[in-house]
Amino acid sequence: MADHNELGRKGEEVAVEYLVSKGHQIVARNWRFHGYEVDIISEDEEYIVFVEVKTRTSVLWGNPEDFVGKQRMRRMIQAAGIYLKTYAIDKPARFDIIALVANDQGVEIEHYEDAFLPFL
Repeated sequence: MADHNELGRKGEEVAVEYLVSKGHQIVARNWRFHGYEVDIISEDEEYIVFVEVKTRTSVLWGNPEDFVGKQRMRRMIQAAGIYLKTYAIDKPARFDIIALVANDQGVEIEHYEDAFLPFL
C-alpha cells in the first residue's frame, strides 16, 4: 500500500475513534455506490453525518480541510442523497470534515461540523 494510502487509512481510524468518543454511532466506513464514496457515515442523536476525512503530515502546502473542493462536496451531497433514499432515512443530514495533521509530534484533530451545505 502506498504511503499516502496508509496515512489516509490511519487518519480514518483516528477519526472513527474521535467520533465514537463524541457519542456518534458509526454506520458505515468507505461507503461506495457506483463511483460515489463517503469516508465515514455516522449518527448522533440529531443527525446522520456524512464525514470527509483529510489527513496530512504537515500544513506546509495548506490545511487538510482546504483540500475538500466544490467537486468533492458535490459528490458527497449526491452520495448522501442516494444513501438516504436507499436506506429510507428521514433524519436530517449533516456534512462534516475531519482534518488531521499526523506526524512525529502527534495528531492534531479539527472537526468542522456543518462544514458545507447542499448547493446542488
